[in-house]
Amino acid sequence: MLGDPKTRMLPLADALRAAAEAVSPCARCGNLDSQDPCRICTDPTRDATLCVVEGVAELWALERAHAHGGRYHVLGGTLSALAGVRPEDLSIQPLVARVAAGGINEIILALPATVDGAATGHLLIERLAATGVKTTRLAQGVPMGGALDVLDDGTLAAALKARR
Repeated sequence: MLGDPKTRMLPLADALRAAAEAVSPCARCGNLDSQDPCRICTDPTRDATLCVVEGVAELWALERAHAHGGRYHVLGGTLSALAGVRPEDLSIQPLVARVAAGGINEIILALPATVDGAATGHLLIERLAATGVKTTRLAQGVPMGGALDVLDDGTLAAALKARR
């Protein structure tokens, strides 16, 4: 017999509690880590690009893919009229201040390819324009292995517009 399930679950509950107490958002970028500033913000090998993401899940996905060698800024969501998310609900002012402080040569907007992501991107481009830092967006269009005849009209139009 494996013993009482409750007894087996208590160490797991204790470990989860300890993790929840040890992890907190980075004051600089919003990533979750056991140190503040986080390991990404303090890594001297990171380049001077700043990738703006909706949430920590997107940051971790980019890190897992080894797709970005710079630092990050977590917005904490995207604008949404339906959900009532306004600019002041997102981490936009800290982003603008961080970029204005210097040391960043490019801002990459890695936001979702949705109406809310596009609206957030437009607002960020407008707010960051005064910094003079180059701002780019992720490419959109045909996914690797995607067949043109099954893609929606918006994806096809975006792919043609963003061709290189």
